[in-house]
Amino acid sequence: MIKPIKTEAEYDEALKKLHTYIRNPPVKGSDEADEAEILAMLIESYESIHHVIPPLSPIDAIKFRMEEMGWNESELNKILGYRSRKSEILSGKRKLSLAMIRKLHQVLNIPAETLIAEY
Repeated sequence: MIKPIKTEAEYDEALKKLHTYIRNPPVKGSDEADEAEILAMLIESYESIHHVIPPLSPIDAIKFRMEEMGWNESELNKILGYRSRKSEILSGKRKLSLAMIRKLHQVLNIPAETLIAEY
């Protein structure tokens, strides 16, 4: 019987059970498949309340995307301009301009909402 997840112990148990279903997927339309789907929803709901991940700062988002793309900081000069400007931005001494935000959004595909956030 599936019950709401109220504690970390119940959350851990739910994750283990869902992991079992992921390793051995149930037959579509079966009771086990329905249970796996409901379990995933319960886990997601619990996580949205108890495991909130704060949004990235614009600088962290830029650094994360560069790492994902295998870029080094010198490649960021093409977007932000001079090396000193890039250094000031990455250190938080200078704020991103609207033109920089647009270019970072376009080239690195970072959501504009992330780039315009306070930092």
